[in-house]
Amino acid sequence: MSTPPFLALPACARAVRLTTARGTFAALRAEPAGVPRGTALLVPGFTGSKEDFIALLEPLAGAGFRVVAVDQRGQYETGGPADPAAYALPEFGADVHALGELLAAEEGGPVHLLGHSFGGYVVREAVLAAGADAPWASLTLLSTGPGPIDPAEAARTKLLMDALGSIDLETIWQVMRQMEEGSGDPVVPLPPEVGDFLHRRWLANVPEALLAMGERLLGEPDRTAPLAATALPKLSVSGVRDYAWPPEEQARTAERLGARYVLVDGAGHSPNAERPAETAAALAEFWSAATTG
Repeated sequence: MSTPPFLALPACARAVRLTTARGTFAALRAEPAGVPRGTALLVPGFTGSKEDFIALLEPLAGAGFRVVAVDQRGQYETGGPADPAAYALPEFGADVHALGELLAAEEGGPVHLLGHSFGGYVVREAVLAAGADAPWASLTLLSTGPGPIDPAEAARTKLLMDALGSIDLETIWQVMRQMEEGSGDPVVPLPPEVGDFLHRRWLANVPEALLAMGERLLGEPDRTAPLAATALPKLSVSGVRDYAWPPEEQARTAERLGARYVLVDGAGHSPNAERPAETAAALAEFWSAATTG
């Protein structure tokens, strides 16, 4: 899961709830000091939340962009029903489309769309389903591959899914912590408030949403060709290492998409949290070019 480096909102940001025809979504919203150069909608991944993007809010607002990061249905402070059908990928995509329409209507212009990890599947779905009715100015795939996740990560995800079918979230959390401590890998100490947040966020997930997302990560088809056929400007960003999709695979996918590819030095699966300054700079440069050109 992505781990935000801190939780305190910058002065430019606030927590909000966005009401759409698809329901109400918890969000973090950052405003630039002057007239916005554009608006961006950031969509988190599996086991994630809007806080995964918290370190991007200030630098992106400082670059002149209004930024909205959301919890998807079933995640953290948005919540959702205990109905597996509610978490089909087209449902997630329709949610993002509704959020994009809301923001485009509010701000008077199209919205830059970004999806991290599983969120990349969701934004891809939103773009492909929109057709001519697209509220998007550009598309960014952040640490997202074309299809199923790497086999080693798939095995771990399958274990988690098996547990979700029979064990409560608190017990799974304790097991995950024990596995992490016994792995032999260095464990980086977290600020107490961040550790408490990760625990609280995990418990707030809807299990049916986690299961549906996990199933997609194990079996999502490669839809690069139809996405490449869309006219949107596209960017792909990854770290130099990634347990979910190898950077080499992400680079090849970017080439197939006709997308610019940015490799963030020193980052893993979450450049947004691990190298936010470099990631924000790449995003602001891309969004600026997409807005003017």
